[in-house]
This record gives sequence, structure tokens and C-alpha cells, in this order.
Amino acid sequence: MLLVTGGAGYIGGVVAERLIQQGHDVCVFDNLSRGYRDVVPRKAVFVEGDLADRNLLGKVFAEYPIEGVLHFAAFALVGESMSNAALYFRNNVESALVLLDATQTAGVNRFVFSSTCAVFGDKNPSPISEELPKNPINPYGESKLVVEKALHWYHQSHGMNYVALRYFNACGASQERGERHEPETHLIPLVLDAAAGERPSVQIFGTDYPTPDGTCIRDYIHVEDLAEAHIQALGAAPQLSGCYNVGTGRGHSVREVIDTVRRVTGREVPDILADRRPGDPPELVADASKIQKLLGWKAERDLEAAVSSAWKFKMRAK
Repeated sequence: MLLVTGGAGYIGGVVAERLIQQGHDVCVFDNLSRGYRDVVPRKAVFVEGDLADRNLLGKVFAEYPIEGVLHFAAFALVGESMSNAALYFRNNVESALVLLDATQTAGVNRFVFSSTCAVFGDKNPSPISEELPKNPINPYGESKLVVEKALHWYHQSHGMNYVALRYFNACGASQERGERHEPETHLIPLVLDAAAGERPSVQIFGTDYPTPDGTCIRDYIHVEDLAEAHIQALGAAPQLSGCYNVGTGRGHSVREVIDTVRRVTGREVPDILADRRPGDPPELVADASKIQKLLGWKAERDLEAAVSSAWKFKMRAK
């Protein structure tokens, strides 16, 4: 059985769904503070609880034959982390350490961590390789980097095998699960809302970045490709423990994303120019050659496929 923390959220839910489809037994652990009970796959065991609860985690490891952990449970809003750093270190770091202790105590030796490209900051060339300096410019990125470092030392001290996957911009939907955040801050769902007439317009935060069209550039990775990366990571050999970028290797600007939504949906998308948001790097694009070479994973879907799947999911959910 595999333990999926944060499996009531967007990425954790899709990964749990894919694992069950591939024949794995899954236990989802989530406090539902930012996830949804109906996202948890029907065939999964569900435990509602907080990762800070050492006793409850101990009971889960004692009751179920956990063979690996996939850790998604974290807060992930850059702006919120800038205004409430303490919340992010308590939730993202302290809770992860409790989980690591419980995992190590139970003798479980496979750990896959949901990390982020935000560990790199905004001073690196593009595309970003794993070897470049780690200089987060927001508490969210810093909190993930601290957990990466802890994983390294748990590996050195306790022999815990781990893979930390540094996401770039997850997007798209599976047949049953898509993005659903409160509040919604991700670009593609916001643009789709505007296309569907559910919001009057979409804001473009900053048009004076040093990019071809002045707007931020991001590497958008389809959530189903991301799910496959986790499955590849679960099977990684002990000597491959470490951190890996997961992205497509191609960046798209905010304006390109809006134009793609217009093309896929055939609808108008009014946009409004706004000031930059604090903590937003101009460009984040992955060099994903390491995970391709060592784990055999490669993104198969492009931005248009991601937008199309998200739009279909949105229309089904109406």
C-alpha cells in the first residue's frame, strides 16, 4: 500500500487515481483544509487528519502495510507565503519532519516529495538545471528547499531512499480530476473562467519583464505527465535518490497562454494589465534532461493538450 498525503488536492488526487488504475492499494491522508473529500478516489482508504498529529500518523503506519510515501500535503501560494511566512514553515516544514520521522520509524524506505522550481529563485539562466544555485525569493520556495535538505540527510543518516520532484507549472486535467483551488491563483483556470464568462476578465501581472512580450514565462506541465513522473520515481534505484526537475523544457508567456485558451475554446478572453506581483521571477523553464536520462521519464503533452483537457473537465463539471 502507498501513502499519499494531500491526496484530496489537485496533483495528489490525480496521482492517487493513476496509482489505483495501475493496481496499487492507496491510503490518502489529508486534513481537507485545502482539499476536497470528493477528490479522493473511491477505491482509496481515506484518513482525515493533520500531519502534525504524530499519534495518528503512527497508527496509520501500524494499521496499514505502507511500502512507500508520496508527500503532496503543503501550502503553495507564493503571495500568501510572502505575507505569512510562519504559516508556511509550520505547515510545509514542521509537518514534513513529523512525516519523515514516522516514515523512518516504520522502516519505510521509499519517499517521493512534491517540491518546486521556486527553490531556484530568479537569478538563474533558462533553462534551469538541478545544479544551479538554490536561492528562493519567497518563503514558499524556501520551505520546500528546507525539506529537500532534510531528505538528503535522512538518506545519509538513515538510508531513506527519496526522490524530490521539482515541479514547474502543473496544469491540465485527467478524466475525473482537475484544478480546484480556493482561492484560484493558477493562470490557466483563471483564463478558462474568463472564457466561460465566470469572471469578467483575466489580469496580466506585469508587462515589463525582460521577455519577448514583456510577460512572465513558465514551463507548463500536464498533470498526467506529472503523475507518471511520480510512478517512475517510486521505482527509482537507491543510488538515484536526489532532486529532479519535471517540466517540458519549453516556456510559454502569459500572453501565449491566453491566446491558446482563445484558440482552444473559440471564445473571447478580455484581459487587464496590472502591476507585477511580489516574488514572481520573469522566467522559469526546466532542463529536464536528468530525469529523462536517469529515470526514463519525459513529458508527452504540450500546452494545447493541457488547456484542452482542462476545458473539457470544466465543461463536464458544469
